[in-house]
Amino acid sequence: MKNVAVFGAGRIGRIHATNLAALPGVRLRSVCDPMAAQAAELASQLGAEVSTPEAVLADPSIDVVAIASPTDTHSELITRAAAAGKHIFCEKPVDLSVPRAQACAQAVRAAGVACMIGFQRRFDPTFNEAQQRLARGEIGAPEMLVVTSRDPGAPPAQYLRGSGGIFRDMLIHDFDIFRWILCSDGDEAATLYATGSVLVDPAIAEVPDIDSSVVTIRTRKGRLAQINTSRRAAYGYDQRFEVLGSTGMLQCGNHRPTEVVQSDAQGVRADKPEHFFLQRYREAYRLELAHFFECLQSGRAFRTTIEDGVAAQQLADAAAQSLASGQVVVL
Repeated sequence: MKNVAVFGAGRIGRIHATNLAALPGVRLRSVCDPMAAQAAELASQLGAEVSTPEAVLADPSIDVVAIASPTDTHSELITRAAAAGKHIFCEKPVDLSVPRAQACAQAVRAAGVACMIGFQRRFDPTFNEAQQRLARGEIGAPEMLVVTSRDPGAPPAQYLRGSGGIFRDMLIHDFDIFRWILCSDGDEAATLYATGSVLVDPAIAEVPDIDSSVVTIRTRKGRLAQINTSRRAAYGYDQRFEVLGSTGMLQCGNHRPTEVVQSDAQGVRADKPEHFFLQRYREAYRLELAHFFECLQSGRAFRTTIEDGVAAQQLADAAAQSLASGQVVVL
């Protein structure tokens, strides 16, 4: 039995805490959040206790911490948990600063604890099936990747001011998908060019940030990737990618609430895509935590490591640099 504490009782913290409470061999012991009422409500629902990070890290009976607190707390909590000998699951990103993320990775290695970063898209059943088929060589050698990632609407400006910008907040997942799909053989990005605009909400320019972007990446082996993103998709949460190989192509489409297609005299209709990430990736969130504890038990390597978190952050920084300069960034 692994005793676990969750840091963060907000939207993503609730998802992880609920999934942890349902996992066999796992006991959710503590919930920590500065918002006392929020922490108490979640702890009460799941049979846990309200605690503090200090108490959790000092408690030798707590084996694992799951960090789902605001982004600007991640690196400190990772470092403190590693020093306390706790295994760590942490939501993306490791930190908004690459040097701080690298320091976290070093602290984890020095402490000899396990640390997995929550890039849940790798655990989406559809995306994972495509990656498995690619790994089996079913479309030959991968050559080109096109990722479409569009939110149904922009978050409030208050959130965006502390988010680190669209590349570090939103595209961090897409940069990880790029590395997972095109770089599994050790290839890495060689050059990156990013451009963007404010097309959704003029207030986003005052943050300052952008809400629409296109990023083009060329790898050391000459493979190509294009990532197009927007903070607005009127038809739902748009999450797709396709990978072109030397002998074929794999396409991953959106998930819909139902797969019913109605055809009649008025036309052909189907459900819009799932509304947002909470619905689209509900199963992926469950599967990533199950994977985390399976790997702790077996000693197998995590599918997403803290090094993957650092690498995605480096691509996000390169994209921000390219946008600011208008130039291609050599990595």
